[in-house]
Order: sequence, then C-alpha cells, then structure tokens
Amino acid sequence: MADVRFKDLCIDVNDVPVATAFWAAALGLRAEELPDGDAVLRGPTPEHRVWINAVPEPRTVKQRVHFDVHGRSVAEYEAMGAVRLPGWDTPWTVMGDAEGGGELCIFERDDDWWAAHPEPYRLYEVAVDAADHETITQWWADVLGVEVHDEGRGFSWVVPPGAPFEALVFADVPEPKTVKNRIHWDVTGGPGAVEDLVRRGARVLREPDDVVAWTVMADPEGNEFCVFAEQT
Repeated sequence: MADVRFKDLCIDVNDVPVATAFWAAALGLRAEELPDGDAVLRGPTPEHRVWINAVPEPRTVKQRVHFDVHGRSVAEYEAMGAVRLPGWDTPWTVMGDAEGGGELCIFERDDDWWAAHPEPYRLYEVAVDAADHETITQWWADVLGVEVHDEGRGFSWVVPPGAPFEALVFADVPEPKTVKNRIHWDVTGGPGAVEDLVRRGARVLREPDDVVAWTVMADPEGNEFCVFAEQT
C-alpha cells in the first residue's frame, strides 16, 4: 500500500521574475504572481503546479535534481534565455536555465511528435542524481506503491501515479550530495504517513509550525521533499 501520492513540484530561485518567465515558457505553463513575491506556474490539473520560491543562497554546484523537457529545437530554448553547457556527450542537449545556469536537458522532437502532442506542456521527466540508483528507486517505488523500471544502464525509474510527467528517474553519479536541492517534489499522505516514512528510512527536517503547514523531509539519500496532509 502506498504511503504517499505525488502533489506538485517546487523550484528554488534567486530572481523570481526571471525564473518565472523562463520556466513558464520552458514547461508550457501559465505564470501567476503571488502576494508574498513568489510565483506559481499552473496547468490543466493541480498536479501540473510548479511553485517558484525565492531563496537567498546562490546555486554553487551541479543540480542533483533537474528537468528533462520536450523541445522543438535547442534554438527555441536559447531564445528563452537558456545556454548550452559544454562538456556533455549525450544524445540530448544539456543547457543552463536563464536565471543562473541550472541544468535542464532538451529532448528535440520532430514534427510528427508535436502533431501527436498539440498541448503546450513540455515536462518529460524529473531526473535525480543518486549514489545508489537501485536502492533509492526501490525506496520511492515502495512509498509510492509502484514498480521499478530498470534496463541495466546505470539508471532506473518509477512512474508516480498522478504525476504530469513520464517518470522520476534516478541515475548514478560519482559526486556526493553537498547542498539542498533547488528542485524538489511535494507529496500528500494520510494519517501516519510521516511516521511510516521515518520507519522506512526518511528523516524529518522541519515539522509543521506557525509558518508552514507541511512536513519537510529527506529521503535516505538526502533528497528533500515535503509531505502535506491529504484533504478530506
């Protein structure tokens, strides 16, 4: 039985207006300014939401969580403000976002693909660096109540029910996690979900208080995520 269900995504940024404009275009979502100075991107369902949250700390290392997106061309993302990042030998194009060079991967699709996918939404996958992709993928499969997909190529993935993207992908990298992830996902859980997650190996980083109504947690590899109580 699943402990939690996918809710939405969050991006930490330094320049909210620049980041909001970029990610709205890059993901094919509608931007909305919030009274507190942050922003939210919206799509056809609540699960399409992407929260844009201002933080004071700059990006200093390669992001351990990034977005893979569908694109017509690399040039269209350059026009949005993204830049090609050197040193990557991949079938897709690794770019830096318009705000500070945070990584995203562009998967160019042909005209036939776009004819079959006329909607503007572009998020393909959420990719996560891992120390041990097999173990952490199995952990998320267990708490989401889904199966692991693994083709023996150094990465594996799960398909979170209700998520508006194809997969949550974990891939092995040699470098350890050293700073808070600038992209994270939120989940909803029923009574006892936080306790169950702790028993499975997660850690509570911040409990609900007068400022936040959710629980901030980290999975066994330290990836931050937030748990919200299910609405009844």
